[in-house]
Amino acid sequence: MTSGIAALPFASAVIALDAMGGDEGPDMVIAGAALALERYPKLSFIIYGDESKVSPILRRYPALAGASELRHTSESISPCMKPSLALRQGRQSSMRLAINAVAKGEACSVVSAGNTGALMAMAKFVLKTMPGIDRPAIATVFPTQKGECVVLDLGANLECDAENLVQFALMGGIFCHAVLGVQNPSIGLLNIGVEEMKGHDEVRTAASILRERPLPGTFCGYVEGNDIMSGNVDVIVTDGFSGNIALKTAEGTAKMIIQMLRQTFQSSLMAKIGYLFARGSLKKMRLRADPRRYNGAMFLGLQGVCVKSHGGTDPEGFANAIGVAHDLVAHRFNERIGQELAVHYGAAESEETSLTVENATVGGDV
Repeated sequence: MTSGIAALPFASAVIALDAMGGDEGPDMVIAGAALALERYPKLSFIIYGDESKVSPILRRYPALAGASELRHTSESISPCMKPSLALRQGRQSSMRLAINAVAKGEACSVVSAGNTGALMAMAKFVLKTMPGIDRPAIATVFPTQKGECVVLDLGANLECDAENLVQFALMGGIFCHAVLGVQNPSIGLLNIGVEEMKGHDEVRTAASILRERPLPGTFCGYVEGNDIMSGNVDVIVTDGFSGNIALKTAEGTAKMIIQMLRQTFQSSLMAKIGYLFARGSLKKMRLRADPRRYNGAMFLGLQGVCVKSHGGTDPEGFANAIGVAHDLVAHRFNERIGQELAVHYGAAESEETSLTVENATVGGDV
């Protein structure tokens, strides 16, 4: 699977798109793909969706149409479909066929803005997890006061045991090193306090293991919610329930601040004059805090590149998600994470009993 993808020359990198996913469906996906193609002219796409709906939109973007193959399917995964049902009944859906393209080596990666739980269940079933990984985790980059940090899990696993959290820490450290270039990333466990007695049993047990287990970074103990944006920690590990809430809270806060600034500078003549002097700096702040800039979360731990776009994003955000897939393929990230997992996890496994593989509890939208 991965070997076939890695052998593809980058000039012919192909990304499979689920055209029917997301709140706006094909309109947003196709427009986003057109933007991505302008940024990365060497990309090409296999687009899965209802031809009667997708084809008229695709014709508006001649360059994209020339770099794409449209494969018809009338089936799609609804936002509220349960993962188990999607697995049984969605075998011919746009989402499943796009994932299959990666498994077959026809595409280097898949990008979808559809149902997160269904995407995780299908991707795990089709692409399989890497050796030593029970559950894939959704990871993305957050802006911080000092730069950026990696946060995982963001909604793939609503409930996690201690070993799941340890695996997330391991993958998060490798992701931070490979994607952000941090040589010795600091890793923290999200908790309700920094004291050792705080938190539930799974978090405390995970902390004990992380203090002893070899990691691609340094374990710094517990961090709290207000530490996410401080930039004091490079990788923040949590279960998918808490991570998804943190993600949505951060997005909502960013939008609120931008709206409050807009209202403030429109409140009086003097405020409008002040805006003229400050607009350059404000534009930089808006761009840095724009959630669309950070759209595109990777499912870490799969034997194939799968990127989840926020369901409510616009074409700009979806183009950024495609950009994430582009960068992961260009840097052969999955090869690197597999190699480093073998080194770090193998060293730990020599002292641990083999893990019991459990079914993931999936949900939440990223």
